[in-house]
Amino acid sequence: MTYSVTLIPGDGIGPELADATRGVLEATGIGFDWDVQEAGEATIAAEGTPLPDRVLESIRRNGVAIKGPITTPVGSGFRSVNVSLRQALELYANVRPARSMKGVASRYEDIDLIIVRENTEDLYAGIEHRVGPDAAESIKIITRAASQRIARYAFEYAVNNGRRKVTAVHKANIMKLSDGLFLESCGQVAAEYAGRVDFEDRIVDNMCMQLVQKPELYDVLVLPNLYGDIVSDLAAGLVGGLGVAPGANIGETAAVFEPVHGSAPKYAGLNKANPTALILSGALMLRHLGETDAANAVESAVRAVVAEGTTVTYDLGGSAGTREFGEAVAARV
Repeated sequence: MTYSVTLIPGDGIGPELADATRGVLEATGIGFDWDVQEAGEATIAAEGTPLPDRVLESIRRNGVAIKGPITTPVGSGFRSVNVSLRQALELYANVRPARSMKGVASRYEDIDLIIVRENTEDLYAGIEHRVGPDAAESIKIITRAASQRIARYAFEYAVNNGRRKVTAVHKANIMKLSDGLFLESCGQVAAEYAGRVDFEDRIVDNMCMQLVQKPELYDVLVLPNLYGDIVSDLAAGLVGGLGVAPGANIGETAAVFEPVHGSAPKYAGLNKANPTALILSGALMLRHLGETDAANAVESAVRAVVAEGTTVTYDLGGSAGTREFGEAVAARV
């Protein structure tokens, strides 16, 4: 079977990572019809926007996309392409596994967490404005519909993947209305899964401490948008950093798979960047497409190459380039 997939190479190190990932995915023997779409800084001069309509049209047509990192300016410049993609395509569930990997330096072993983050509202949606010259205001919106939808996704994920528990993470002790509504919504959905999946809740600051002290107690975490962004990076730190952290953005009609690290423009074109996160995002894409055996093969190949340690990038203690790492993983596949 051949799948039509939108491929967005991205900025900075993105195109190199995309090439390596493409080689690994093609090594599975599955056919891909790559619809390559440029986005980000490179399209601003020519098309006046970092996210041309043609990119959204491609993803809507194909239903699935994989993208490299895209630069987001801090404090000024264009709006985050990632946020724009999620909102335009209603990619309401951000899913980030954090799993320990032999050969990746970390203070922890046997971490196996799934972060499920609501992707469309909350403070992270970026609804904000200036209030006079010396103040700014951000608007936090939490709805029952979006909260129940993401909670149901988390519980369905747990059921379908043999996970034991879902933990709702919030700050309802202070934000009693907004986070209170999120927590209430999660509890309502949890009642539908009683006896199949355990449910509990944690205040977000306590959750961060708990993850550092005893991460083995947790399984699937479901969070509003902003907390999910922060806690998912914390979880990535438990397993070695953003360089090995894959990500998925799932909606009803489309899905976009991406690494969660930045575009690192100073390393662009140097054949030095670690493609692990994007390759593992490709494995998540395969799993989404129902190609479970291929997904397992890619994940196992990455783990084998990293554990062996002879053809890994500098951040993993080796001297191999992006291309060589990708070729080693493809050969294992």
